[in-house]
Amino acid sequence: MPTPDRPEGHGRLLTGVAWAVLLMGLWLWGRDITDGSGASSAPTTGDVAAVGRPLGVPLPAPHDPIKGAVPERVEVPSIGIKAPVVARDLDKDGAIEPPPFDTPQTVGWYGNGTEPGAKGPALFVGHVDTETRPAVFYGLSAARPGAKIEVTRADGTVAEFTVDDVQVFTRERFNADKAYGPRKNGRAELRLITCGGTYDRASHSYDANVVVSAYLTGEKSGSGGRA
Repeated sequence: MPTPDRPEGHGRLLTGVAWAVLLMGLWLWGRDITDGSGASSAPTTGDVAAVGRPLGVPLPAPHDPIKGAVPERVEVPSIGIKAPVVARDLDKDGAIEPPPFDTPQTVGWYGNGTEPGAKGPALFVGHVDTETRPAVFYGLSAARPGAKIEVTRADGTVAEFTVDDVQVFTRERFNADKAYGPRKNGRAELRLITCGGTYDRASHSYDANVVVSAYLTGEKSGSGGRA
């Protein structure tokens, strides 16, 4: 899909309705988990579109989940993402805190959720732009199935993921289970999430969220050798 529609020469930091819906959806989904109801597996298409999933793209077999560890960096070489990762918690309103506004090239990891490599979806969120320049997840919508994602972890290992799905969810039809729930039970998974769609000047927000889903396909040591 194309990158988010934005007026030439003007950007903005991700705040506003789309981001709020994204974060509140995460809080509600987390509350459901706490309440014991769990999250259902998501369908294979999004509410707006599933992009970049051409038929016949070979995908590797999933790797068994590994011991979780705190993420330190994330890289998506195919779209030029290479960024530090910081843990984020819930704010006073019960929604996950976005990455710090003064560090737009930083990715936020939901620290109360799954550690990357462990069973379940680890959730990463990032801004798409600022008032003056693209932010860390500006090019996220260009990710395609088969692309590799590497997460460097605090234990010195690198969890390797493969993108299997890219979806766009409208603000009006946002569904937390589809965005945050496991795509296949038992797998170690990863979500990279940002705002997307069209920017609305009146509400100062985007009207959709881009959700890239990936699953664990390998593990290696930080020096490049297999762990």
